[in-house]
Amino acid sequence: MFESFMVEYFQEAVMIKAIIFDMDGVLFNTESFYFKRREAFLASKGISIKHLPPKFFVGGRIDQFWEKILGDKISDYDTKALEAEYTTYKSVHRPDYKSLVFSDAKTVLAELKAKGFVLALASNTVRSDVEAALTKCGLIEYFTYILTGDDFTEGKPNPAIYNAACAKLSFDKDDIVIIEDSQKGIQAGVAAGVRVIAIRDKEFGVDQSKASILVDNLTEAMQVIDKES
Repeated sequence: MFESFMVEYFQEAVMIKAIIFDMDGVLFNTESFYFKRREAFLASKGISIKHLPPKFFVGGRIDQFWEKILGDKISDYDTKALEAEYTTYKSVHRPDYKSLVFSDAKTVLAELKAKGFVLALASNTVRSDVEAALTKCGLIEYFTYILTGDDFTEGKPNPAIYNAACAKLSFDKDDIVIIEDSQKGIQAGVAAGVRVIAIRDKEFGVDQSKASILVDNLTEAMQVIDKES
């Protein structure tokens, strides 16, 4: 399956010079933790999300979800106040990033950096959490640029974060590849006009059909990039 995807992918191959990484689901296996944390916080406020599948939340920000979560009761809640409370809740209930980082993340980042690729990170997650995760796991040094959810009014699938990352990298978009996992992230990358390698989802049933190629892990993603460079 991997090889068949590669054949199609390389039909329009060009030289890759830079790589933009998503964080959650790409470098860290955090999506299940985030879902359970969000569910627990909302339950403490008497709000249920059992009517929504976990995949609905993958790759998104809580400010994108209120209409679906609350439905016709949305006017009964101060969603901005809830978001502020959730920010405080998250600061107390942080993931153990060291136990959730993918085993090949540091090796792949180090090898790509050593080969001369410029690496950026573009995540819907807020900067404080992104920097905490990358610092605790020794990954922050590999990224020339880091863009986060609180830098942008709208999160993925809006392509703004990827357009901004490409502008900072100063390469043609044909020379850049994005590594993603979520439907929202893939849509954002495609809308920005950049090819997307997706880490295959094996847990949530996320629609990844818009990605240029699916791989099982970061090591396979690096193999794709090496063949094109």
